[in-house]
Amino acid sequence: MSPNSDAQAERLLVDAAKAGDQAALSELYQTYFPRLYRYILARTGNTYDAEDLTEEVFMRVLEAIKRFEHRKAPFSAWLFRIAHNAIISQRRKETARGRSSQLNDGMPVDSAGPEELVERRVALDEVMQAAKSLPDAQRQVISLRFAAGLTVAETARAMGKGEGNVKVIQHKAIAKLREMMGQPKKRPKTKVYEKSEKA
Repeated sequence: MSPNSDAQAERLLVDAAKAGDQAALSELYQTYFPRLYRYILARTGNTYDAEDLTEEVFMRVLEAIKRFEHRKAPFSAWLFRIAHNAIISQRRKETARGRSSQLNDGMPVDSAGPEELVERRVALDEVMQAAKSLPDAQRQVISLRFAAGLTVAETARAMGKGEGNVKVIQHKAIAKLREMMGQPKKRPKTKVYEKSEKA
């Protein structure tokens, strides 16, 4: 399916949901729940908070979907903007209560051997810990792109930024994460030109 037909199908689905079609609402939920959950989990680092916030976001969507307008932003951008705002609200509440989110001990991973699971878990913990020190825009781009699986265009719309800006932010974030993780920076490949010797 082409991106235009995907966008058109989503638009029809959202319009049906706005009209109160329960099947359309259910399909939107099924479509976006996994991506939204991964995004929130990447931002909070806690499965319990991620589950609660994901449900809260969908409750907000149900309350506000009739006011959604396609001309302002695509549905996915609107949805992830609601998620971003919910995360910010959650952090404010936690700060007021003196609580901070802890890294989750039970991050879901596909089935693998015990050694591989431990290695993945350690690596994931290191990346999540390092990502906490990134500036907010970089942390958000990394979460939207890699945890939620959004495209550069979708990420740009969700953040209200240009695609080029998102690419620059992503590049800087990855470079910073590599530096923090002790990995060498990737250098651009350069062509080596050798002098040809004539006899």
